[in-house]
Amino acid sequence: MSRNQDQQVAGVILGAIQREASAIELYRQLANAAPDYQKNDIIHALQGKKACLAQFANLYISLTGTQPDYEIDKVHVQSYREGLQKAYASELESYNEYQQSSLLTQHPQIRNVFLWALKAEQENFARLDYLNDGTLNQKMDFGSNPFVIDIEEATKQNNNFRTALWTGDHLQVTLMSINVGEDIGLEIHPGLDQFLRLEQGEGIVQMGDSKDNLTFQQKVADDFAIVIPAGKWHNLTNTGNKPLKLYSIYAPPQHPYGTVHETKAIAMAAEEEHH
Repeated sequence: MSRNQDQQVAGVILGAIQREASAIELYRQLANAAPDYQKNDIIHALQGKKACLAQFANLYISLTGTQPDYEIDKVHVQSYREGLQKAYASELESYNEYQQSSLLTQHPQIRNVFLWALKAEQENFARLDYLNDGTLNQKMDFGSNPFVIDIEEATKQNNNFRTALWTGDHLQVTLMSINVGEDIGLEIHPGLDQFLRLEQGEGIVQMGDSKDNLTFQQKVADDFAIVIPAGKWHNLTNTGNKPLKLYSIYAPPQHPYGTVHETKAIAMAAEEEHH
């Protein structure tokens, strides 16, 4: 390669090093925030990013004879799901960059490193696509197998109106997210008792013997538990300024196995069809 080509390729490799180092920082955040059932996938991806960084760093040193000097772009995320989405977008961007970079030179060592990184990026964004879809947005009912989860974390991550988390023969756990100003909807369960636990937000719970006479009313907030006896009309309204996150336990189960209702409108339509 000519001197100009060397400088151009070295600059591209340095950019790849910075990209991988920044991705490692993001994956570390994801590994700390990931639920137990996704943590191993994130750690595996993190190890892959470290391997890519080492390959590019070694390539840069062999080409220039100097250590790479770069800054890490720190990405701040508000939630695990947001982090997954940003990581996915970053992987796609890296894939496109490495695809173009692999065409810059015919040098086998340099070309092979970029082609190897291309394959790693492809595996990572496929993994992230799966994890992103699996983060409480698709059917993920773990019943009726033995199951352990950080229920507070899972509840806060859920953005669906309703997601069935575990459905057994005698009990069901669902996660709920009620938007600001919305409610669960006035309902009654004649043949089952229900338990609600709030993990985020505040609201008002109402109960009564008829839907026109809700004699029980109380303000609730995160860490509150609500017990609804069978046969009681009830409703829960979000009166706060952020989504109301809660989980519900039905005994026996109320919704079909694997239920996912992205919105309240979808939930109401599904329940009308079900009944």
